[in-house]
Amino acid sequence: MSRYPWMLLMLCSAGLLAESRPNIVFILADDLGYGEVGYNGQKIIRTPNVDRLAREGMILTRHYCGNAVCAPSRTVLMTGMNPGHAPVRDNMDVGEGEQTPLPAGITTLPATLKQAGYTTAAFGKWGMGGFNSTGNPLKQGFDHFLGLTSQRVAHSHYPAFIQDDGKLIPLDNGPKGVPGHAKFPEGADPKDPAAYAAFIGKDFSSDRTIAGAEAFITQQPKNKPFFLYYASPLPHVSLQIPADDLKVYDGVITEAAPYLPNKSGYVPNRTPRATYAAMITRLDKEVGRILASLEKAGLADNTIIVFSGDNGATHDAGGVDTGYFNSAGGLKGLKGSLHEGGVREPTVVRWPAGIKAGSRSNRISGFEDWLLTFAELAGVRMEPSANMSSESLVRALRGTDTPRAAPLYREFPGYGSQQAIWDGKWKAIRTDMAKALQAKTPIHLELYDLDADPNEAIDLADKFPEVVKELEAKMAAARVPDPHFPLIGVDPAPTNAGKGKKKSAK
Repeated sequence: MSRYPWMLLMLCSAGLLAESRPNIVFILADDLGYGEVGYNGQKIIRTPNVDRLAREGMILTRHYCGNAVCAPSRTVLMTGMNPGHAPVRDNMDVGEGEQTPLPAGITTLPATLKQAGYTTAAFGKWGMGGFNSTGNPLKQGFDHFLGLTSQRVAHSHYPAFIQDDGKLIPLDNGPKGVPGHAKFPEGADPKDPAAYAAFIGKDFSSDRTIAGAEAFITQQPKNKPFFLYYASPLPHVSLQIPADDLKVYDGVITEAAPYLPNKSGYVPNRTPRATYAAMITRLDKEVGRILASLEKAGLADNTIIVFSGDNGATHDAGGVDTGYFNSAGGLKGLKGSLHEGGVREPTVVRWPAGIKAGSRSNRISGFEDWLLTFAELAGVRMEPSANMSSESLVRALRGTDTPRAAPLYREFPGYGSQQAIWDGKWKAIRTDMAKALQAKTPIHLELYDLDADPNEAIDLADKFPEVVKELEAKMAAARVPDPHFPLIGVDPAPTNAGKGKKKSAK
């Protein structure tokens, strides 16, 4: 019996022919800010292919990733559960650079589509358990995986290897790979390009994964649908990019200074702004390559492509300059925060056979919703358990923008302990609960009217105490405690939670 059971009621194969069901491609960026794409107002970084998806499909203006950092966010996407029920709620290392694995026996997005007759494949960064764990992507519903299961190994874009269905494939980056964390060489000249040569390798890992995704598309028969999950490690630091990609920004960007860590932070970089912009443009180029492969194979019209990101832009770590790029697009917060800039993601959906080009949806939606959405498109009708928080977006994608049936809920034990809920125009959020508890001061719940104040500038909690009380009750109803990921300020103080684990610096 599943720990979080979903009952599969039926596969509507009789009324929905396999060839009429759409192929599904989900492209996930890593640490991409709401304002870092052109269609959302970005003025410096070039994203022509994502902007094309926006023109030819639908923009989801109020779409939220699963959580404020990587592993718990991706867990929401894979399981359809909100963070108050999900089995992984924070980044935690469990040894060998791997993160807390998804447990066995749960319903996952790839497993649901595989059961419906889809061929399933994942490329890029996983972060939900290694091949020797229950989180093995091949045990969670994927037929094929090419990339890295470890978030920590993926801190370098020039690792020593990638994994092909668990087999280690050596890359031409030396036996240990290029480090993802390093100091600037003592006594070296920060203006000398040669001083940075040790931090750029020969074999860029994304070259392998995008080629794998293209090959996968080419190999698919037209009479059987597929699900392709492309989880790029871009633009997550370390700041590393091939020279040819960097040339795009020669003479375009003014650098403030090189990034020179004085301790073992992310690797040094002589042109951090240009490198960061080039990493996002490289990600955009890969979006274009996937679209071109679909077009060449004659599959583009009946393939639904979703582009989104796992959390907001990183908090100026490793040389990233979010202020220079206006990475959050004017929203409050960055990665690690449940404020809008940390979790509202640039999200577009292209499906020529089913979505009107140039359309928009203002419906509140989240990563958990893709499970029920894709299941419906695949001809699977599912009856969720009480732990389910997924709501199908099919009607919204087809132009009927109905309100969300239940509030969208997020909690995050990291970065001081946080909790948030979205209900209609209202958003309630608690931050720094651990700090308040330590200081023995009341934990304040902030209240915002996002329709009038999308930047969360005016706290209305004192003005609308009845709304605060109602949303507090809905927060409590949206979750169950997990002793492995206690929410400080809400759950009882743990005695041995997380024993044997440590927080992971994503």
